[in-house]
Amino acid sequence: MSSRLRASVVICCFTEDRWDDLCAAIESTRRELRLGDEIVVSVDHCPPLARRLHDTYRDDLLVVENAHARGLSGARNTGVEAANGDIVVFLDDDAVAEPGWLNALCAPYADARVAVVGGKVVPNWDTERPSWFPPEFDWVVGCTYAGHPSTGPVRNVIGANMSFRRSVFATVGVFDDRVGRVDTRPTGCEETELCIRVRQQIADAVIWYTDAAVVRHRVRAARATTEYFRARCSAEGTSKTHVARLVGSKDGLASERTYTTRTLPLAVIGDLGRFVRHGDTGAMARITMRVVGVVLTA
Repeated sequence: MSSRLRASVVICCFTEDRWDDLCAAIESTRRELRLGDEIVVSVDHCPPLARRLHDTYRDDLLVVENAHARGLSGARNTGVEAANGDIVVFLDDDAVAEPGWLNALCAPYADARVAVVGGKVVPNWDTERPSWFPPEFDWVVGCTYAGHPSTGPVRNVIGANMSFRRSVFATVGVFDDRVGRVDTRPTGCEETELCIRVRQQIADAVIWYTDAAVVRHRVRAARATTEYFRARCSAEGTSKTHVARLVGSKDGLASERTYTTRTLPLAVIGDLGRFVRHGDTGAMARITMRVVGVVLTA
């Protein structure tokens, strides 16, 4: 069944400053397309970028301009409206798909219960990964974090690499623009809120994660700083508060409770051992940043 499903890959963008990244995302997607698939580039209120895309790619892809409120949710919703595929796939404009990505992302839809599928997001650091940056906090830079469930059902997917049956939007609605990122403001969670809505409103709906569908997400030097880490953690707390108010705290914070009570304590114990045995100062820095991250997010 999955081989007969057409995919529309939606890439949202908002600035010409990321032109090279956007072109790399588009090219990596073009290599993945099957018969009947398409690319939709949704431009968030940046007419010069829309014109440049039209001039560069002409009829190779569909370029649409955000018809809704400024921000990632509005751009995604515009992409959904323009998409013709049975599956609507979202790839960040600074992410590059690995070979086999699209097939792997679409394969789980062979099960009619599967409503949403997400894939693995690997950080591609412009600089070396900072020794103080805890891998459990890779969500700070939009990537799959240490402690994330392996292939199987999950509560929600990660926005840089995700897909939905198009019929889902007709049933539960689209991305809520009261949640999510606008320009470079480090908020998010619109995909989390939508996934929870799917589970609440569609009986037996399965949200699936697969390690086989891999993209590499660029992490700029400006995001490899303690300042960005703190800002992103604080913004995540604000976003999760909005999500909990919209869908209820039981569903809105269920995964966070497990993460805080199991994943992070085990990581701290592991790094304490590294510090005691090897004098690893990076281990102590990671412990400190975990505490900072939890406090700011909470």
